[in-house]
This record gives sequence, C-alpha cells and structure tokens, in this order.
Amino acid sequence: MTAELLLTVCSVLRPPRLNASVVFALASLLIAQTSYAQNLPSGPANNSVGAQRIDTSAAPMIDGDLSDPAWANAGVVDQLYQRSPNVGDPATERTVVRVLYDEDSLYFGIYAYDENPDDILVRAMSRDGNMFAADNIFIKLDPGLTRRNGYSFQVSASGGRRDGLLQNNSDALYEWNTIWDAQVQIVEDGWIAEIAIPFRSVSYDPNQSEWGFDIGRTIRHKLETVLWSGYLPTLGGADLTRAGTITGVGEIARGLGLDVQVYATGRLRHIAPGDEGTDLSGTAGGNIYYKITPALTGTLTYNTDFSDSPLDARQVNTTRFSLFFDETRDFFLQDAAAFEFGGWNFLNNSNNARPFFSRNIGLVSGVPVSIIGGGKLSGEHAGFGIGALSVVTADQGTAPEQVLSVARITRPIFSESSIGIIATNGDPTGESENTVLGADFQYRDSDFLGDKVLQADLFYERSFSNVFGDDDSYGVAFNFPNEPWGGRMRFKEVGENFRPALGFANRRGIRVYEGRIFNRNRFRDSFIRQTTYSAEGDIITGLDNRRQSWFGDLRFEVESNNNDRVFLNVRNYFERVPEIFTLPRDVPVGVGDYNWTNAALRFQTSGARILQFTVEGECCRFYNGDGIEVDASFNWQPNRYFGFRPRYEGNYISLPTGSVDIHIASLDSLVNFTPDMQLAVEVQWDNISQDFSFSGRFLWEYSPGNELFIGLGQTAIVPNISRFEPQTSLLSIRLGRTFQF
Repeated sequence: MTAELLLTVCSVLRPPRLNASVVFALASLLIAQTSYAQNLPSGPANNSVGAQRIDTSAAPMIDGDLSDPAWANAGVVDQLYQRSPNVGDPATERTVVRVLYDEDSLYFGIYAYDENPDDILVRAMSRDGNMFAADNIFIKLDPGLTRRNGYSFQVSASGGRRDGLLQNNSDALYEWNTIWDAQVQIVEDGWIAEIAIPFRSVSYDPNQSEWGFDIGRTIRHKLETVLWSGYLPTLGGADLTRAGTITGVGEIARGLGLDVQVYATGRLRHIAPGDEGTDLSGTAGGNIYYKITPALTGTLTYNTDFSDSPLDARQVNTTRFSLFFDETRDFFLQDAAAFEFGGWNFLNNSNNARPFFSRNIGLVSGVPVSIIGGGKLSGEHAGFGIGALSVVTADQGTAPEQVLSVARITRPIFSESSIGIIATNGDPTGESENTVLGADFQYRDSDFLGDKVLQADLFYERSFSNVFGDDDSYGVAFNFPNEPWGGRMRFKEVGENFRPALGFANRRGIRVYEGRIFNRNRFRDSFIRQTTYSAEGDIITGLDNRRQSWFGDLRFEVESNNNDRVFLNVRNYFERVPEIFTLPRDVPVGVGDYNWTNAALRFQTSGARILQFTVEGECCRFYNGDGIEVDASFNWQPNRYFGFRPRYEGNYISLPTGSVDIHIASLDSLVNFTPDMQLAVEVQWDNISQDFSFSGRFLWEYSPGNELFIGLGQTAIVPNISRFEPQTSLLSIRLGRTFQF
C-alpha cells in the first residue's frame, strides 16, 4: 500500500477526537448495561471421591477399554456441571469417571457418553496440541493439597495428549512434559479414555492421603464445558482453590526416584558459500532427575540441548523500548512455576522489572551461548516452596564463561496466600557484577464476601551493580476477577538504575498506574451467550510524577451462542517523546507530546469450526501521522492428522517525516501420524530485516520417555519474491532415552 493511498483511507476512516467528557459518558453507557444476565450460582460443593487401591498385578491395561475387572470396584464420579453455556446446570451428556491406584500409578477410566457420537470432534491428535479444538477430557491434580499449585493432564477424543504445570492459581505452563500414558476409543454411545499417571512423574507429599482433584470435559460440538467441582467461570483454568479431592491415597512405592535422560545429537551445518562452509559435529549430554523427597526434585544437566525449541515469534519494534520474547526452551519451562515472582504485578504482559527471566541464560543479545552444565532444585520441603538454579555458560566470543544463579523460596500462609524471597547473581554479558534481592506477598481469598475471589500482590526488589549502582523496584496489585462486576488495579515503580541482569527491564525511572473495570452478562435461551463491557486506563509517569505515557481503552465484546466473538474498541494514546527515535526504515519521530485516538475491530470465529479465523484491524492515527494495523490468522484443521495456520501482520505508517510499511508473514503447520509421532513446520519472514526462517521438527516418542528427534532449519535473506539468498542450513538428529529407577 502506498503512502498516498494510506493517507486517503485514513482521511475517510479517521475517528473523531474524543474529549474527556465524551469518553466518560461512553464508558458510563457501556458498563451500565446489566439486563437479562443469568445469575451465577454460589459455588460448587466440597466434592470428594475415594480412590480404590489395587494390587499392581491387577492394574488395568491402558487401551481405551474399560472391561478390565479392576474398574468394577473403582471410586466413581458421575455428575459434572456446566461452566458454559449455562453455569451450574447439570451437563447435557453423562460422564462417568473411575479412579484407581496401585503402588506405581494413578489410573482414571472415563466414559464420555454422547447421544450423537457421529458429531464428536476428533481433531488435535498431536502431543501438546490445541486440545480445545476437539472433544476432550482434562484432569487437574494437586498432590500436596496446596490449593494453589498442581498439574494438568488433557486427552482429546483422537488420542492427543497435553500436560502442564498449574502455578499459583493463575497460569498454566503447557511446555512442561512428563511421562504418562493415555489411550482412547470411540464407541457407539460416546468415547472412552484410559489414563495412567506414574507417581514418579509428579511431586507429592507421602504423608498426604488427600489430593486435590478436578475433572472436566469439553463437549466441543455442543460448545459446552463441564467440570466436577471448580465450574464457576470466575475461576481461571489454572485455579485449584475449589477443586475436589481424591481420598485414601497411600502406600506408594516411588522406587529410587531417579530418572536418567541421555541423548546423543549429530549436527550438520552449512554456511552459504564465501563464509564457513560445512561442518559436522556430534555431542552427547543428558539430564539426571532425582527426587530427594517425593516433593523435591534435584536436576543435573550436561550439554543441554535446545534443538527442538520452536522459533521465536517474529516481531518488528515500533516503540522506543526493547521487546519481550517468551521462553520456549523446555529445560527452563519444566519448573518455571518454582521461580514465579510478584503474582499479578508480572501477569498480563506487564514484564518490565522482572527479577528473573530464564531467557537470559543461554542467550546473549539474541545469540545462543552453550550451557556446559548446571543444577536445579525445585519442589517443596518442610512447608517451603523451593526453586534454585545455577548453570555454567561457555565462552563463545559474545560473552566470557559465566556462572549464573537464581534462588526462590516461598512459604504458604493463611489458607491460600504465600510470602517469598528471590535472589539472582550474575551478568550473562560479563560486563558487570550484578545481584538482585527481592521479596513478595501474594494474597488470595476465594471466599471474599461469601463467594467472590480477591487477590492482592505486593513486591519489593533491589539490584546491586558495580557499574550502574544500586536501585529498587516495588509494586502492589489488586485483582477482583468476578461476575457480573470485576476489575483490577496495579501500581509499580522502577528505579532509574534498577538493572536485573538476569531479569528484564526495558523502561526505568517510571511509575505505572493501571486500572480496569468490567461488567459481564451471561444469557440463556438466546443467540447471544455473553456480553462484556470494560474500561481500562494505564498511566506512566517519571519519578517526578510528570506524565510520560497514557493508554485508555473502552471495549465492547459480544459472544454468540455459536462461540463466535466480536470486539469493538476505542483507544486513546498519549506519548511524551523526550528525544528523537526512529521507526523501521529510519523514519524519525521527533521530540514532543503526541495524542491520538483510534478505533479497533476484531472478529473471531469459533474454534469448533474446521476453518477458524481471527481478523483484527486498528486505525487510523499514529503519533502525528496516520497508521493502520492489520492482523489476520487462519486455522484450518480438517481432521486429526493435519493443521495449517497462516498469519499475516501488517502495519502501515505514514508520518510527516516519512512512511514505512511493515509486513510479517508466518505459517505453522502440523502433520500428526499418530498421537506420539508428529511433524511440525514453521516459516517466518518480515520485510524489514528481510530474514526468512524455516524450522521443521519431527518427533517420535516411540515409548513413554524415549524419542527420536530430527530437526531441519534454514535461514535466508529474501528481499523480494524473486530472490532467495540462503544463509545457514542446519540438520540435527537426536536420539533420547529415559531410564527410571
């Protein structure tokens, strides 16, 4: 799109300027709509189910068939309740859950009845795929009965599996993997899932005979989600506060509690002619996991391998501040919950001033640095949550050999809250001596005012640097995630010289004030399932309390009974630019105050459709010029074997000082041969760097814990559609095996 055409479009579509009184009036009108909403029930009962203990010789075969005699005497759950669409109503389809255990494993047998078995959606067969695109069963386990941390296990009707860590009732980390087994079978009146979770695959308290437990089911073709206990929609997917319990768990044989994971990797790398040529290398490495106690795991790693990590999401920066990239490497994601700090202060993309960010280990300025070895401790002991990590990184030119360490200790207090401390030491660049110390208090009450949830988080941290000096950061946050009314408030201060070398801080010397209020209404017997009205404002000032940035957002969201959604936003921006900075293509933004208002529209179709798409656009101002943002993604998943997701992001900017069009294109594709064998393909390109990246990853887990991995990567410079200048080609083959003792 040319700059001239952009200016013409913007002149037609540009929304009118909104003054404060208009914005306030619109906000009042939106959030005042409360009619016809269904009232939420007061909450689930304290459900429990007894687990039947059996002899190991009587353990059921995991084959999707519940005819094994052991299931006849199992503990039974046979009533689930709707989380959506009609909160608290009995499920429209019957689900019978049976629970058994022997000294080695916990077993679940689930019979998911369905009056229309031909309508069951059997997609998402891949390991760690999108389970909610298909009919599925999900289990939450809290072995320590902490009511805040646990595990998630999901099985789709096609046999796909996904496992994850549930942390602090607020986040789920599905990058975590462990050894377990599940098989499914479609039958004439529904489908069956059999699941076996070895006790060695989770951390647990051997003196705790009651485990937190909840089970749910997504009846995708009916757009219905049902759970046994924690079915209130105000409880997030990672929330365990109102889960039920499994009783009678005991006499568990954990063996030595030792897992030895070994792997051998061969790599063939070719650099484009005129550079380094071709080289062949091979390495061996592995990890040793030892359960010091059933709830505390020690890990040793040597020659840590990251060859199976996906590509970073491509981003092009149009701000004055550095971007945040999520961690994608399994080794650091495995126990990420043990290092989580600050609660709501660092959720919802509020990453500035994080004391610890694992991506800084093994990466320096985006360049990979080998990890020679290291050790990790995670879990619980004597009532304390423990997370400790120390690694040695190699000298590879970008930085000298370094020892990088972090330690995190938490202690539960009251019924659902915790206090904790954190310490980090080391600078991945080797340019300074850096230490960060911090403490936090995370409060939660899920019975506030009888049946509401209230969170309050407080943190303080201080960095010590021989180069930049010492400085601190602190904050407080309140969250009220309820219906029909909810909201949050957050304050954070980041010192001018706060430098967490093992953390993330991209904006210093500021104070952040944030607030949001929303009203959500749910409807029965209507083509509308729910509506949400919200008003949000973020103000950033300097330490002198002078305003630097502002973001205000008014949103109206409506969801149809078919799970399609429409979002309409009115957004107001303010930026005080203290010195010139440049956008891509060296387009300068001058010193001054900028205020602009945009409208945004997003349309998202249901994930139950074979072709699901999301299209979002925002226009028409950007600083003192014009701008249009477009984001369109399509997800085509015709069956259990194939998934195809292209995405395009466009940003068209025209300022008095120049114009730039930004294009980012990506493609994610999956081929699922079996639930344990898949090929993942990623392709990315943007017109600013002109970098093209290709990643193909074949993974076959031929038996639980044992795998073959083949990775193919290619980078290139692609200035236009007719030129392809290859840079680096990489082939990796890894064979891994896990021995359990």
